[in-house]
Amino acid sequence: MSPFPYRLVATDLDGTLLRGDESVSERTRDALAAVVAAGAAHIVVTGRSVPWTRHVLDDLGYDGLAVCGQGAQVYHAGEHRLLTSLTLDRQLAGLALSKVEAEVGPLALAASRDGLDGQVLVGPGYRVLEGALPSVPYEDPSELWAAPLNKVYIQHPTLSDDELARVTRETVGSLVDVVMAGAGIVEILPLGLSKATGLSLAARRLGVKAAETIAFGDMPNDIPMFAWAARGVAMANAHDELKAVADEVTSSNEDDGIAVVLERLLSR
Repeated sequence: MSPFPYRLVATDLDGTLLRGDESVSERTRDALAAVVAAGAAHIVVTGRSVPWTRHVLDDLGYDGLAVCGQGAQVYHAGEHRLLTSLTLDRQLAGLALSKVEAEVGPLALAASRDGLDGQVLVGPGYRVLEGALPSVPYEDPSELWAAPLNKVYIQHPTLSDDELARVTRETVGSLVDVVMAGAGIVEILPLGLSKATGLSLAARRLGVKAAETIAFGDMPNDIPMFAWAARGVAMANAHDELKAVADEVTSSNEDDGIAVVLERLLSR
């Protein structure tokens, strides 16, 4: 058997490592364990902030580094400790939102507060997805800006996610970064932040290079990670924008797409 060809396996969570019920199949767990036994590291790279990620990592028995919050946070799961955390300039974010609303009309807002226990605040009209993780409603707009934030979520009553992301990027792309991370999830981030920036920081701590990394994902927010890694693998259920830049398309998250690729690489 040849050595496993990568030293780092980077996986998104939702729509990639996790199935629809937020579980990880035994087949995928076994494939990742085999990769680690072969000398590679597995790192989770997710748009979720640490409070929305920690329980998944604990369930996996995962004790390494994780990149959370679209790259804003590098988290040590074994020590339950934030190693790095980047926050959004709230004044700049407010300016960006006002410019977008001048173009498309009122937006519904939510935001992720910084920190190990940072709450997700949800404003009036913001549609929380079924089965969503814990959040705290607010009525007074000043509450949104009362503490440091990693990101702001935006929704529009009529524009699609792709349309909203495009218009927002065209309007304020010089002030903030904008990503579409899933159904109903358009996010405003610090300018220059992406999963690739967080992954590169974590990889440096692990002594691993981009050329030694394979990445798995399903949404446009994974595009920078694919550009950084040596190989990008999109799930069958992935957004078309990600499939267009992927080196390979595997099976869906429901059909053990990560395991399909890892098993093939392990058996070479």
